Amino acid sequence: MVRILIIEDEPTIAQALREGLTHAHYQTEVAATGEDGFFRASAHAFDVIILDVMLPGRSGIEILKTLRERRCKTPVIILTARDTTEDRVIGLDVGADDYLVKPFAFPELLARIRALLRRGRRSDSLRLSLADLELDVTTRRVHRAGQAIDLTAREFDLLEYLLRQQAHLVSREMLARDVWREPARLSSLDNVIDVHMARLRRKIDADRHQKLIHTVRGVGFVACEDEP
Repeated sequence: MVRILIIEDEPTIAQALREGLTHAHYQTEVAATGEDGFFRASAHAFDVIILDVMLPGRSGIEILKTLRERRCKTPVIILTARDTTEDRVIGLDVGADDYLVKPFAFPELLARIRALLRRGRRSDSLRLSLADLELDVTTRRVHRAGQAIDLTAREFDLLEYLLRQQAHLVSREMLARDVWREPARLSSLDNVIDVHMARLRRKIDADRHQKLIHTVRGVGFVACEDEP
């Protein structure tokens, strides 16, 4: 699951970015101040950071410079209302990977994010496979034996999680925490998880001799080529 940190103090822009990126199936967090943004970027792992230059508390340039000094390699897209050569040079010199001037077209932002993901992460982490099953994180497409499989957003996230943990047992607690983002396990969520897993298994394994998603009764699930 691709995680994006948005550091933007303008509520309207931050909300628009969050809604657009969520609709594009990215997981997002928003920080409204430089200090909060710097703390989140330092404490948690993100795949891309979208960083406004003018922020209260600590500027985007200061945040980026400090992150790079601390060897943070997360790709960063700078957002700014200033479009001068000097501004671009400053941002790129301190470690920005890309630069967008407000206002910008949202499809362009999405294209730049996809480009950074392709460039900034190992290709094997963006293309997951198990036997004849293939999952592309960037395009969110799934194929088995060359045949496309249509998954809902939640089913895709579940499958990605299972493939990243393949051959290892995944409990309902783990799915509740990491896919549903519920820090405390709720008993009512178990039924929801089981329903989604059953639908996912039908789509992935129906009419297939080799089953790839297995239920370990009373414990959880595992993605592997052989019966666990």
